Amino acid sequence: MAAIIPLKAHHKNTSQPTGEDTLENLSNLLVEDMTAVNRLILHRMESPVALIPQLARHIIAAGGKRLRPLLTLACARLCGYEGERHHALAASVEFIHTATLLHDDVVDASYMRRGGPSANAAFGNEASVLVGDFLLSRAFQLMVEDGSLDVLRILSNASAVIAQGEVMQLSTNNDSSTNEQTYLDVIRAKTAELFAGACQIGNVVAGRPLAEEEALRAFGLNLGMAFQIVDDVLDYTAEQTNLGKMVGDDFREGKMTLPVILAIHRGNEAERAFWQRVLSGPKNQRDGDLAHALELMRRHNALNDAVDRARHYGAIARDALGTFPEHPLKASLLNVVDFTMERKF
Repeated sequence: MAAIIPLKAHHKNTSQPTGEDTLENLSNLLVEDMTAVNRLILHRMESPVALIPQLARHIIAAGGKRLRPLLTLACARLCGYEGERHHALAASVEFIHTATLLHDDVVDASYMRRGGPSANAAFGNEASVLVGDFLLSRAFQLMVEDGSLDVLRILSNASAVIAQGEVMQLSTNNDSSTNEQTYLDVIRAKTAELFAGACQIGNVVAGRPLAEEEALRAFGLNLGMAFQIVDDVLDYTAEQTNLGKMVGDDFREGKMTLPVILAIHRGNEAERAFWQRVLSGPKNQRDGDLAHALELMRRHNALNDAVDRARHYGAIARDALGTFPEHPLKASLLNVVDFTMERKF
């Protein structure tokens, strides 16, 4: 992991739109590929057990940016791939991601996902866990059908690392002594590794040189780091209608995210005692605690500095694409980095 150097500004690629339009632009460049992926996702969700497609469709219908499969498709095409193998692999990436969402909502006891009821709220914890397992199995079926041991190695490793990251995060919850490096290790495992794998396999199917594979892995890994840090900031700053989940969920669950860690380590003894109490569990939280936590974060510039950390990783992601020639997909991927920094949801 590179050393963290806060950035006070970042450079935009103004040749493509930013904000929500960025992902729409990327989708438009890959419309035929994404149509094939969506068709495959729907087909592979089918099962004679009626609850499986019903629950799977619930979370798929809730929307989502489909960012990870888009990265697989974009990286494959950027590397000059002209076949169709990347469709199944992009679907596999989305199944892995969806499975982790189902499992995470059960672990976190989250009852809202993308602005509506989470699957566990609608169908129960048991069904959500088991359908998550089903989707993960579907992902591995697609990998095996592809036949590439390199693809299987990359995505199976990502799946194992994600699970480790979730357990790591569980062990840090409610622990106000958690440091920044531990947090970075957690988000690298639970989020950034799948971004990295999604980009990396685009190179593998194209059969391009190892240097390009490593560049795309670096792009995905650092984009994923930036994405998760911003996500953790938004839990304290976004409006609930835009966030798609309960604002302050991380606070109520005692999650040790970067804004909290920075505020704790910059605070005085009384402030650290406050954090120790509120992070120990919802039963120890009082009315006004979330507002006070936000005030402490602002007092110690924790939110802005967390975004600066994200910009650092975004800059590394942008640099990683420097090895590729100019291309509409390259421009769009660069704008995805800007979108990650600017999103309000």
